[in-house]
Amino acid sequence: MTAKKSVRNRSVRVSDFFTAGREHLQLELTGGETGLDRLIGESTINRPGLGLAGFFKNFPEQRIQVIGLAEHAYLDSLKPAERQARVEALFAEKVPCVVFTRSKKVYPEMIALAEKTKTVIFRTPLITKHFINAATIVMENLRAPRLKVQGTTVEIKGIGVMIEGASGVGKSDAALALVRRGHSLVSDDITALRRDTSGSIIASPVKVTQYHMEIRGLGIVHVPSLFGVSSVREEKKLDLVVTLVREERESEVPQGDRGSFTRVLLGVEVPQVYVVVEPGRDIANVIEAAALDMKLRRLGHDAEKELDERLMALLSQGRDGSE
Repeated sequence: MTAKKSVRNRSVRVSDFFTAGREHLQLELTGGETGLDRLIGESTINRPGLGLAGFFKNFPEQRIQVIGLAEHAYLDSLKPAERQARVEALFAEKVPCVVFTRSKKVYPEMIALAEKTKTVIFRTPLITKHFINAATIVMENLRAPRLKVQGTTVEIKGIGVMIEGASGVGKSDAALALVRRGHSLVSDDITALRRDTSGSIIASPVKVTQYHMEIRGLGIVHVPSLFGVSSVREEKKLDLVVTLVREERESEVPQGDRGSFTRVLLGVEVPQVYVVVEPGRDIANVIEAAALDMKLRRLGHDAEKELDERLMALLSQGRDGSE
């Protein structure tokens, strides 16, 4: 599997945040558009109450600053000249951007100052706590470590499976067969991975090829048009990596007990199985069985272990198990 690009400490610009959260966070750009290239250093969102009061010791200037109901009420209570001074002090910290929640009015002098200092100002109708929760998720997703790999990812009964292997080995054909059986496509050929805050690896498609598959001899197909909207997924937690190996290269498959192989992706170990591609073998069926077996293992059912225990019990009784 070839890694395309890995980013461990992603730099997020205000423009990235605006693009990612514009609809979900209902953001309206009201001033300081020239500051959209400014970097956001942390995912956490800050309410600058102490800063507006003039106390900037240990002030988190790298965070998005939110003017909520309390902060706005405080600014309203100030005389225009004093309010101007407090806002100037806040903007002097070079904060990435300021967001007014609850559709609160943005003071004209603040907009003028935003243009002067290149500090972006947004406004949203969301109440403050809802905005902070949603914006934190947006920022965590934007800053999450990411990787692009060659592989086709499908969801099989709730299990996220990435199918990898050499070019032409049959990854897309196997995925197409699985989709026909009622499973769902996440991505074809290239899969974008990110590690979320829980340590899970989340697989998603590359936007330009989302919902499409390239089938050898047929060309490009639009999966939801052929199999319905339930045949695709926006993203899926990656639970299993299936590596397809051509028959003539079977000797290269590492030896070991089933369940002992893992693929390390973004520092996380993901279970891995090897499947040898042979003429006439139903690879999609094998991949489906591997995914369902993974699901059973999570429920505490290990078929290999149970059979071994049963055979050992029979042997201890002096029986060969043939009856």
